[in-house]
Amino acid sequence: MEKKIMTFALIMMAIISQAQTLEECQQAAKKNYPCIKKYDLIDQTTELTVKNIKKGWLPHFTASAQTTYQSEVASWPQSMQSMFQQMGLKMKGLTKEQYKVGIELQQTIYDGGIISNQSQIAQQEGKIQAAQNELDLYQVRKRINEMYFSLLLLDEQIKLNENLNALLLSSEDKLAAWVKVGTASISDFDNVKAERLSTEQQMANLKSQRKILQHVLSTFCGIEVSQPQKPSILHSTISTNNRPELRIFDNQLKLTEIQERALNAQLRPKFGLFAQGYYGYPGLNLFEDMMSHKWGLNGIVGLKLSWNIGALYTRKNDKEKLKKQRAMIENIRDVFLFNNNIEQIQQTENISRYHSLMQSDDEIIVLRTNVRKAAESKLTHGIIDVNSLLREIYNENSAKTQRAIHEIEMLQEMYNLKYTNNE
Repeated sequence: MEKKIMTFALIMMAIISQAQTLEECQQAAKKNYPCIKKYDLIDQTTELTVKNIKKGWLPHFTASAQTTYQSEVASWPQSMQSMFQQMGLKMKGLTKEQYKVGIELQQTIYDGGIISNQSQIAQQEGKIQAAQNELDLYQVRKRINEMYFSLLLLDEQIKLNENLNALLLSSEDKLAAWVKVGTASISDFDNVKAERLSTEQQMANLKSQRKILQHVLSTFCGIEVSQPQKPSILHSTISTNNRPELRIFDNQLKLTEIQERALNAQLRPKFGLFAQGYYGYPGLNLFEDMMSHKWGLNGIVGLKLSWNIGALYTRKNDKEKLKKQRAMIENIRDVFLFNNNIEQIQQTENISRYHSLMQSDDEIIVLRTNVRKAAESKLTHGIIDVNSLLREIYNENSAKTQRAIHEIEMLQEMYNLKYTNNE
């Protein structure tokens, strides 16, 4: 009982692990494709970048230490030195060696919107990267479509080849019986047998191609694709174009808008709080330090206003550059939409053409089958030779092959149209 349960479980797991439909293959390939891992990396990188930018609002501390030797220092005027000497006072004045160990604090109060715009730029660049990654994943669908329908076409060719082999084998058996009773020549038998062996060679070649393609498709999907199922016929509908390329263009245009706001922010004044404190010699009280060579604590606190008018020099060119950039993006988008529309028209026309061809194919197959059956009857009565029968067998097989090709190509064109519109 336990063995039966284990066997059933293994069978169910095998069924689950095998993608058979086109949609299953596309979903499996999307999950398996290395590009999918970029999504988290892009989000994480963008988040870290924005956090770093916003830290511009935090107070900035700078520690410094310096020692200097000056060729000249502030000193008492000669008249005052003479007066000090008369009073019996010795004023040393400043030494040429000076020392300072300090710390400085800077706190931004208003930056004109620079930090905010920088954060928005980083976020928008992350959206562009994500949209590009989405496009890379979207293009996987097209590759899956190509391999999947090629596999379906090989399956149809193998099936038709098997039918052809069965017909040739049936004719070979009949001729073998006729050879025994002397109503057919050995050369006719050899001719049919040679054609059957040639068909078996083609069969081996087709199966080899299928094995290779199946392996490639399974590797691409990361899951076994053993028995692909012919997808259902789609009915074309008018739908809104939802291609990922359009999201890239939209995000790029949005980025230029944010960049223009960033240019405006550079022209605004900046306000900040600053504080400096240091321990050293000389201090802020020069007179006291000129009288006593002692290290002391000193500090400065204040507000700072800065206005970089240098941004005006390049503002006009920078705005013009952004204008040209927007125009280029819009042009690329228009070209894409134009080509996309042309592709839709071509695919729609091809679908209609394949419908007409398949209707003719059905009529041709009926006629070719009737002719082949009549040829078999004529051969039985000795009216035609073996070559005539072989010709009709191959004509029928060719008609069926054309029909199968047209059907697979029509289905592929339908799903290509679905891909073109991103439905």
